[in-house]
Amino acid sequence: MKNELRKAVNAAGVKAQYDACVKRLLGQKEILAHILVRCVDEFKGMSPKEAVAYIEGEPYIGNVPSEPGLTNAVVCHGGSRIVGINTESTEVNEGLARFDIIFYVHAPANRAELAKIIVNIEAQKDEPTRYAVLNRAVYYVSRLVSSQKERDFTGSDYDNIRQVYSVWICMNMKENSMNHIHLTSDRLIGSHDWKGRLDLLNIIMIGIGSKASEYDEGHELHHLLGTLLSRKLTTDEKMEILETRYDIPIDDDMRREVGEMCNLSEGIEERAIEKGIAKGIAKGIAEGEASIIINMHNNGLSAEQIASFTDKNIEEVRKIIEKSRG
Repeated sequence: MKNELRKAVNAAGVKAQYDACVKRLLGQKEILAHILVRCVDEFKGMSPKEAVAYIEGEPYIGNVPSEPGLTNAVVCHGGSRIVGINTESTEVNEGLARFDIIFYVHAPANRAELAKIIVNIEAQKDEPTRYAVLNRAVYYVSRLVSSQKERDFTGSDYDNIRQVYSVWICMNMKENSMNHIHLTSDRLIGSHDWKGRLDLLNIIMIGIGSKASEYDEGHELHHLLGTLLSRKLTTDEKMEILETRYDIPIDDDMRREVGEMCNLSEGIEERAIEKGIAKGIAKGIAEGEASIIINMHNNGLSAEQIASFTDKNIEEVRKIIEKSRG
């Protein structure tokens, strides 16, 4: 039992390290710039190199809670109350759900303070089965808006709500896909033009096909993300594609992160293989025991007699016999 628990803890630790590494890689400004020019309307038509300059400061990676009341932090400085993004260490509120990546960008058309856009990136190894991922995305994008009160705008100054984008990257899908989910207005009665912005809330769902996609202009982002997060390509292969195909400068930090992710990926696969072998052995043993019990019964032995010869109790023997009868 202790060995199984230790293995489970180690496997969870490796997976957590892998997930953290994925977030740090996606949080590289050069990678974020490629996502911006493909997903955010204000950046379409711009080159990724140009887009980098519009990313404000350093992205918040894995340290901003998504829970109500905890996304912001209040700091008192010089008698003033300042509300900002909550960047407390993860140990303070251990176990809380957190945004993977959050960052601010300046809208290219206007570098003024009020023209900032909030972008959130979320990475999923596949499409979740426990819940509808789009519902979670709606919750996240709603939190990105509601948490702005007293941080990005005050009181009832709702005209200063910042535009938000929540971009979800789901790996291992059946095909490459991309959807833009946003607000629309349907005129049901009359033609009154209600004031306000329908472009404030934006969800981008990106599905990365499990089969490696070839590079083409229509799937540049899918190819880039598929390359970056691939568990089959080596570090050197990834570096070459990023440099030659996407003109992404590779520094020591980028190389180290990609190398660490590849190593962790190998560890996860090795553990999966070990787990599969162990399950196969256990299944083979169980099937072998069942076959022996059925043969003993076919040769005239009762369930009580069979139980006395095996490590099964009478009820277990009867269940195996009943199951064999279909």
